[in-house]
Amino acid sequence: MALKHLMIISGATLSMLFSIPTVAQHNADSTAIQKILQEEVTSWNNSDALTYSKHFADNGTFTNIRGMFFTGHQGFLDRHAEIFKGMFSKTVLNQEVVSFRFLAADVALVETLTWITGLRRDALPKGINIDDRGRLHTRLLQVFQKQAGAWKIIVYHNVDVKANVPVPPHP
Repeated sequence: MALKHLMIISGATLSMLFSIPTVAQHNADSTAIQKILQEEVTSWNNSDALTYSKHFADNGTFTNIRGMFFTGHQGFLDRHAEIFKGMFSKTVLNQEVVSFRFLAADVALVETLTWITGLRRDALPKGINIDDRGRLHTRLLQVFQKQAGAWKIIVYHNVDVKANVPVPPHP
C-alpha cells in the first residue's frame, strides 16, 4: 500500500515539475503575442508601415478587406505603406481580441474585431461598409508561428463586416 502511495506522489510531483515550465512559457508566449497586437495598433495609428509589418513572416500570406492576396513580408510592407499614404492615411485603429488559442507550442490563432475611425468616405473602394458613426469594422484572423524564438505572423486574413451584420458594441 505504501508503495502505491509513493508511486502516486512521485507521479504527481513529476507532473507538476514538467507542467510549471510549460505554463510559464505559455504565459510568456501569450504576453509576446499580445505585445505584437498592441504594436500593430500603435504603428497603424502612426502610419508606420515598417513597424506594422516587422512581425510578418518572410513566407506569410495576406488577404486584405478587398479580397486581394499577397505573399511575403515585402508585399505586406509595400501594401501597408501604400494604404497609410492613401485611403487609411491618418486613421485610428482599435483592436479587440475575440479568440486567442494555441494550436501547438509554436502556433497560435488570434481573431480580433477591429474598427477604424477617421476615414474619408470618398477615399474608400465601393462595397466597403462604414457604420453610422463613421467606423469601418473588420474581423481579422492572424496565425502566429514561433520561428527561431520569435513569433511571426504567417497568415493575416482580414474581412470587412458587411452592412446589416451585427458587431458587438464598443466605444
